[in-house]
Amino acid sequence: MSERLSHEEFVKKAIVSLRKEGYKGIHTVYSGFNNAFKKYFEGENPVEITNRLAREGKIVMRPVKGGVMLYLPEEAPNTTDTASEALKKMGLE
Repeated sequence: MSERLSHEEFVKKAIVSLRKEGYKGIHTVYSGFNNAFKKYFEGENPVEITNRLAREGKIVMRPVKGGVMLYLPEEAPNTTDTASEALKKMGLE
């Protein structure tokens, strides 16, 4: 590796490279992302960086059991109005 990746480049590369076939995101713990991030960036905190990237709209984070899923913005699952969808399916809206 001649040139170091930026935080954003690293995270986006990880999402594409570490996801399992058929999935669009990665689990930060089970994929090995957190440990790889700490090793590559010499102990920096992946939670702080991924939170910042999510606030900036560069990635999408979804809380899940045991950690967080990371997605590219254009591939993130749509969860905007699941309450309305559920009520419609129940015949209550």
